[in-house]
Amino acid sequence: MFQGVLEDRKEIAVKRLAKTSTQGVQEFINEVISISKLQHRNLVKLLGYCIEGAEKMLIYEYMPNKGLDSYIFDKTQSGLLDWPARYNIINGIARGLLYLHQDSRLRIIHRDLKVSIILLDKNMKSKISDFGTARSFDGNQTEANTNRVVGT
Repeated sequence: MFQGVLEDRKEIAVKRLAKTSTQGVQEFINEVISISKLQHRNLVKLLGYCIEGAEKMLIYEYMPNKGLDSYIFDKTQSGLLDWPARYNIINGIARGLLYLHQDSRLRIIHRDLKVSIILLDKNMKSKISDFGTARSFDGNQTEANTNRVVGT
């Protein structure tokens, strides 16, 4: 991830996929389509993308407090999360998942949810990111089988 600033002084995060990335063009396009159709306060907002030759980039809203993993797995940072803050983070994750699974026009199963992709904004509000392995389902579907193992 890279940090940038647009002309209007808006901070952005740029996710540049390595040319040797195992995420192929299909997963990249899937991420762009999935997240561009979803709008919820607990999902990271996609601002733009670029595909040029082997170069693939996603432009997101900037999350100054980075990933939840940087707080949970660091003893110093962990002390900054009191129980009300932890509750609010968990509640935000749950709201984001509820939106994905039930309330959005698309029904989305994330398939790679982990603490490193739960990002925290300037107010420590949690937002789910990284929809490269997400899968959408029909509005009436309540279960599905997947044919390939994904995620970490």
